Amino acid sequence: MTLLHTPPEVSGQEDPTAAVHAAAARARVAARELRSATRTTKDAALRAMADGLVAATPAVLAANADDVALAQAAGTSPALVDRLTLTAQRLAGIAQALRDVADLPDPVGEVVRGSRLPNGLQLTQVRVPLGVIGVVYEARPNVTVDAAGLALKSGNAVLLRGSSSGRRSNRALVDAMREALLGVGLPADAVQAVPGDTHASVQALITARGLVDLVVPRGGADLIQAVVTGATVPVIETGVGNCHVYVDEAADVDMAVAILLNSKAQRVSVCNAAETLLVHAGIAEAFLPVALAALAQEEVTVHGDAAVVAAAAGTGAGVVPVTEADWLTEYYSLDIAAGVVASLDDALAHIARYGSGHTEAIVTGSTRAAAAFVAGVDAAAVMVNASTRFTDGGEFGFGAEIGISTQKLHARGPMGLTEMTTTTYVVVGDGHVRP
Repeated sequence: MTLLHTPPEVSGQEDPTAAVHAAAARARVAARELRSATRTTKDAALRAMADGLVAATPAVLAANADDVALAQAAGTSPALVDRLTLTAQRLAGIAQALRDVADLPDPVGEVVRGSRLPNGLQLTQVRVPLGVIGVVYEARPNVTVDAAGLALKSGNAVLLRGSSSGRRSNRALVDAMREALLGVGLPADAVQAVPGDTHASVQALITARGLVDLVVPRGGADLIQAVVTGATVPVIETGVGNCHVYVDEAADVDMAVAILLNSKAQRVSVCNAAETLLVHAGIAEAFLPVALAALAQEEVTVHGDAAVVAAAAGTGAGVVPVTEADWLTEYYSLDIAAGVVASLDDALAHIARYGSGHTEAIVTGSTRAAAAFVAGVDAAAVMVNASTRFTDGGEFGFGAEIGISTQKLHARGPMGLTEMTTTTYVVVGDGHVRP
């Protein structure tokens, strides 16, 4: 695979701001070309990118092995190493996600609404690309591909700033996708890795107002807040996932245990994993011993309140007393905070105090309780008798996602193709002038 079309890295002697802004300027040129690209061309590019990634598997995995080895040597947590790690199977799945995006409807040109005004003007609101999107993210190489695919399909150029821990993996992935773009006649600069791997390059990206139209941060709370507070470019805040599973008094115990285990233990290193279990006092005696034993089988450490600690006797569960900090923690590990609440209202009050607005779940056999929970909780996604792990663009049928927004403006929840567009009003007249 040739690397001729990869922008050079920034050395310590070069100005990172100038290099990042130069990349952004190239992205703006590419974005203008993408703006008028047909769906046929964009879909061909996505499929070529998928094929290119598969063909580049040996190079990508070799680069990733270097990143993983360095992360392990630095003492990175197993959960974060898992996020960083690519396998042939994971890479094939990432490539398939691009093909899935190619099969989705193109949002560009979609008519949102239209009408003929009383004066005879024809008014139409249509979806158009945002332009240049910057993505700042941690050690998740799949984000490199997901973001590029969604940006391309929605007619946007993308500037990718992954963490330094995934630098080699991300460069190999970007190389493969850029080669594929050239092969179908689209500009390689539609997909670029942001030059440099210092904080200065991030700051240059998020303050490139006029060159970059939107920044999306993906990662932990510290990264997200650094981008939100430091950016002059508009930001969509993606979510810290302090997700709760509330087991209502009317829940089926077996169903609740299954949902809890899937929410917590199916994959701990993701933002839609559950971090807190709340149990109605009316079902605690029947549910907790079963649930705690099941969590112990999955090697989950429970940070429990007094009622949970008492219920753990004889279950073999690893239960430690919960702290105030535990209720606020997104663990990314086999840990969960747990407490007993007196009522559904108390559960809602707890979530309102400690939740991050990402995903909240209720397990109940009561339609009244389910309705009260849905109405009372403020979150991007609410699950009724389903795992928190379903909050995902792929699971929702959006294809890959660029992130899960926990804010309330422009986009909320999994951000797919539609959320990566804005709108233009097209007004057609027949010599109309305003009186």
